[in-house]
Amino acid sequence: MLQLLVIVVSSTLVYSAPLIFTALGGTFSERSGVVNVGLEGIMVMGAFSACVFNLFTADVLGGFTPWVALLIGGLTGVVFSLFHALATVHWRADHIVSGTVINLMAPGLAVFLTRLIFDDRGQTDIIAERFGKFSFPVLEKIPVIGDIFFKDTSAPAYVAILVAFLSYFVIFKTKFGLRLRAVGENPQAADTLGINVYRMKYAGVLISGFLGGIGGAVLVQSVSSQFSRATITGQGFIAMAAMIFGKWNPIGAMVAALFFGLAQSLGVIGPQIPGLENVPSVYWQVAPYLLTVIVLVLFIGTSKAPKAIGKTYIKSK
Repeated sequence: MLQLLVIVVSSTLVYSAPLIFTALGGTFSERSGVVNVGLEGIMVMGAFSACVFNLFTADVLGGFTPWVALLIGGLTGVVFSLFHALATVHWRADHIVSGTVINLMAPGLAVFLTRLIFDDRGQTDIIAERFGKFSFPVLEKIPVIGDIFFKDTSAPAYVAILVAFLSYFVIFKTKFGLRLRAVGENPQAADTLGINVYRMKYAGVLISGFLGGIGGAVLVQSVSSQFSRATITGQGFIAMAAMIFGKWNPIGAMVAALFFGLAQSLGVIGPQIPGLENVPSVYWQVAPYLLTVIVLVLFIGTSKAPKAIGKTYIKSK
């Protein structure tokens, strides 16, 4: 029983980490009043750039390669989120349309560049340096708890959990967070108080791009080990569902992402669970997306989004 619990927790953390980062990114963007449906496309580009960077620098950076690649993925996400910020904030484009354009453009661009770099193949080589199992010194020696949570586990998942608590502090306990929330609730009132509404909206969207890009980079370096068109298959939308389920609260989004990560991990470990080994694998693979739809139907009406979310702001003269 203990061994089964160890497998479930470890697998859940691996699959949750990309969702946590991306859901937190969505929280920052939507707290500023900008809907970022393009998180899926941002994850795609973050995964692609991180994978390519990993492949070409592993010989130089060694074991540090995956961590540096996270920053590369995050910066790539910032670039693509900048397009979304320009479209929605300055050009006053519809938020959903702008995000959809990113989702349509990113996979095509990534596959084109993959074929260009890797001899017309549809996927990259397999990376040599990836996020493997990590054990926390001292903590892994704790009876039972150490085996479950701190031994042979996912380091990026614990970084994501730490970032979730840090995000909560930033959004709810700092002047920056107060201004970000004010812009998302009532930009006109925030403007009269001297808050630069456009700057805060840009900040929210760019932070979402950075965290979304990191989410893609974590996934490709801890789950798939190579980039292809199928590397990111709905995780961006699942992360948005986690954000809504968590009521635009970083801690809530993290908990929801852990739940969806568990659902995703069941596609891999489900056959190892006693009594469930005969369930067809296709049901485990469909489960995360089915749960996403169910959560959206049940909670999107009860979750209270920022009041000015998705609304174009025009600075009054």
